[in-house]
Amino acid sequence: MKKIHNGWADLPGHNCFGCASGNPMGLHMEFFEDGDDVVSTWHPHTHAQGWINTLHGGIQAALADEIASWVLFRKLQTTGVTAKLEVQYKKSISTLDDHITLRAHVTQQRRNLVDIEIGIFNAAGDLCTIAHALYFAASQAKAQADGFKPFLVEEE
Repeated sequence: MKKIHNGWADLPGHNCFGCASGNPMGLHMEFFEDGDDVVSTWHPHTHAQGWINTLHGGIQAALADEIASWVLFRKLQTTGVTAKLEVQYKKSISTLDDHITLRAHVTQQRRNLVDIEIGIFNAAGDLCTIAHALYFAASQAKAQADGFKPFLVEEE
């Protein structure tokens, strides 16, 4: 796996809840490319719980939405916005787990609509949550005009 450079990191005012390392309340996610997938390993904390020692469903949805956007950034080299996010909770995730893993990839693209599938796995590797995101993707020209810089992996 190759680490994906955060193309937003150097922008003044970058304070993304999902990926900004300097946001004290944020998720501090990092992303890697593994073939067609974008992958993130995240470390849950008890402050993100819903029920006792159980990862809040809204946090899971935020994690899924964030990795879906990174699929757009890396795989399509553009920006976009979430049009729809559907989340299916199959098995609870413990906030006591050392880590969870998210994997996401494009399943279909129709003009500016991009379908992305996301899986969230607990530390034991069990698939706990499945999400499907539909994104409106900006054209690369529009994204670049708005300041988008390529999201490259370490070796590029």
